[in-house]
Amino acid sequence: MVEVAQAAKVSIFTVSAVVNGTFPVSDTLRARTEDAIRSIGYKRNVVARSLRTGKTKTVGVSVGDITNSFYTDVVSIIQRVLHKAGYATMLCCNDSDATLQDEQVALMRDRMVDGLIISPIGDDKALRKVVSQMEIPVVLIDRKLRGAKCDFVVLDNKAAVTEATRYLIGLGHRRIGFISGMVDSFPGRERLAGYRAALDSAGLPADASLVRLGTFPDDGARRAAFELLTGPAPPTAILAVNNQAVLGVMKALHDLGMECPRDISVAGFDDFPWADSFRPRLTTVAQPVRAIGEKSAMLLLERMAGKKGAPRHVVLEGEFIRRESCRALA
Repeated sequence: MVEVAQAAKVSIFTVSAVVNGTFPVSDTLRARTEDAIRSIGYKRNVVARSLRTGKTKTVGVSVGDITNSFYTDVVSIIQRVLHKAGYATMLCCNDSDATLQDEQVALMRDRMVDGLIISPIGDDKALRKVVSQMEIPVVLIDRKLRGAKCDFVVLDNKAAVTEATRYLIGLGHRRIGFISGMVDSFPGRERLAGYRAALDSAGLPADASLVRLGTFPDDGARRAAFELLTGPAPPTAILAVNNQAVLGVMKALHDLGMECPRDISVAGFDDFPWADSFRPRLTTVAQPVRAIGEKSAMLLLERMAGKKGAPRHVVLEGEFIRRESCRALA
């Protein structure tokens, strides 16, 4: 900064004002200072600045699986909103490993991020303790963490799956297969509850043999669908309530030489970019990924700016999109 001040024939105070935007500077002095910065190649020492201010202008984001298009889309929107506000994003993917998640959250905290956006894995007691002891703002997305006193943004999973299941029942289906994530996660519990609520309201039994729950890595979802479709009393429709499960169902249908919806109706979750061009076009629940990303980023920005008050709980509605992958039974 001394070299810049000497080259521009201005004070160090003026250089600091131009670099940090702390005080207004005349156009003439700004132009001379910026010319000197470019000629000398001066770059602001972000680490030194963070030690002085206690702020790094960085936000940590922790998600389970970045290959999952839901997380990819949400993180992209979060990063866009934060960038406009002058924040960088540090992204960690934990591959749905709670231990790795805790290590990564600790790492981001140690790197002095100004705030955290986390999609919690399961109902992790260790993470709940860490979040409750955080001295920086935390916003949860996609999943609640019971007992954690922080803001969160989630989908009304139960209502979304209830509507999808009722739609299939309305088409005449009485044996509806259900493939979902782990029931110990918030979305898994809520989605299973929505499925059962729809069956109960229609007077249909909750047949455990039609339900498959799990993390479904690799071809796990395909095997789950294969088991349902080759069982002694296969379903006439399948509701696959995460995008990996949808892909597994479609692979199983291909393996078995079955066609959708001629041989079986399929409804999914998450509106893939290809869902509208897939043949048949996929009936699905579209999550409001843009709203999830924007709301979570804005909540965190407000907290980092000093907003106080009780935790804010944002529950968003999904959109059930009817396409051609489901048919009415004769």
